[in-house]
Amino acid sequence: MKKFISSICILAICFSLNNCIAQTQSYNQKSVFMVRHSVIFKLKTSLDSAEVLNFFNAAKKLANIPGVQNFEALKQTSKKNKFEYGLSMEFATDELYNQYTNHPDHENFVQQYWLKNVEDFLEIDYSSLK
Repeated sequence: MKKFISSICILAICFSLNNCIAQTQSYNQKSVFMVRHSVIFKLKTSLDSAEVLNFFNAAKKLANIPGVQNFEALKQTSKKNKFEYGLSMEFATDELYNQYTNHPDHENFVQQYWLKNVEDFLEIDYSSLK
């Protein structure tokens, strides 16, 4: 009986270790990315609150474009620069990023919202150091 209980305990420990390893690998896969695309921007001061809301509602739809991961719409909290907001997203490959850039929904957003509402911006596309 003691051998049976010992065997069960050993199996439980092995299962727990395998589960921990699998979770760590899953986390590492999620945290590794090829391209992070960020735009930091200032909206035109002439926009009213409804126009700002429409802009961000349209921007959030960019998250539905295939390949987009970890989309975030952000508000600047520091006074260290002139920019007010940011959009950030990640792509697993350069190819997915390029597909996003040329996707009709992205191009429509640029034409209908970005060019009409953004006063100034900084775009950063970068990947992690290995």
